[in-house]
Amino acid sequence: MKEGLHHLLLPHELQKLSGLTLQSRYVVEGSLAGRHRSPLRGASTEFADHRAYFPGDDPKRLDWKVLGRTDRYFVRRYEDETNLRTYLIVDRSASMGYAPVAMSKYQYACRLAAALGYIVIKVRDSIGLYLYSNQIDVALGARNSFQHLNTVLRVLGQHKPANKTNTAQTLHQIADSIQRRALIILLSDLFDDPEGILKALAHFRKQHHDVILFHILDQTELDLSFNRPAEFIDLETDEKLLVDPRGVAPTYRAAVKKFLDHYQDSCNQMKIDYRLVNTKQEPETFLKAYLEERKRCG
Repeated sequence: MKEGLHHLLLPHELQKLSGLTLQSRYVVEGSLAGRHRSPLRGASTEFADHRAYFPGDDPKRLDWKVLGRTDRYFVRRYEDETNLRTYLIVDRSASMGYAPVAMSKYQYACRLAAALGYIVIKVRDSIGLYLYSNQIDVALGARNSFQHLNTVLRVLGQHKPANKTNTAQTLHQIADSIQRRALIILLSDLFDDPEGILKALAHFRKQHHDVILFHILDQTELDLSFNRPAEFIDLETDEKLLVDPRGVAPTYRAAVKKFLDHYQDSCNQMKIDYRLVNTKQEPETFLKAYLEERKRCG
């Protein structure tokens, strides 16, 4: 798979993402000034410095004196503001390699990660990565540069879907390793024990992280839309099953709906953003719609 931001997303696709921002709904902690509230108070409310204005910034923060002197837009930064640390947690277990047409779920996740990383970095927030299968395969700390984003994407491109998955245990390990409040984004098909995964997601929320769950599935996994008997092979166990999909499709779709509804309802209770992501959607189109909705809903 090609590596780097401009290999994963074309210029016109990046253009769709311009002007979008990804903000935490909860307080965050960090070391750089940004657009997010910090839990720190007291002397931290003192004026710090200026930074360039970005679309989405509060116009009330514009420094009109600086504008008059330089003819450029700057906003005032204060000590009580801090950058957002965003961690992408990407599933690379064998089931993510499913690709009935062209793009596998893992390749889709990499493109979605590239789009998310671009949105985060362009406003000087920080991006980090955890890549996992049956264990944590890669852990990259959060940094705020396009060079680091390209490192993240290069790592994603160098790994392929493989191994069984152990999502719950892995998520608990990641939750234990992230010491400061952050935005956590999980990209996975969630083909593992749902109750274990939900308990692990609750671990993040207990630590006051903001959590987004992107549930990535192919259309055929949602509706079993095959028109003749076929042999189905479990990509993680190699178990084989000969089935006529036309006969079992109604039962299958009911089971999938129950599976998705359980995640949706449980995430709602934990105040976790859950979104089903169908790989037939263009990643940047899906993300643009999601972020606009997230901004409207606060």
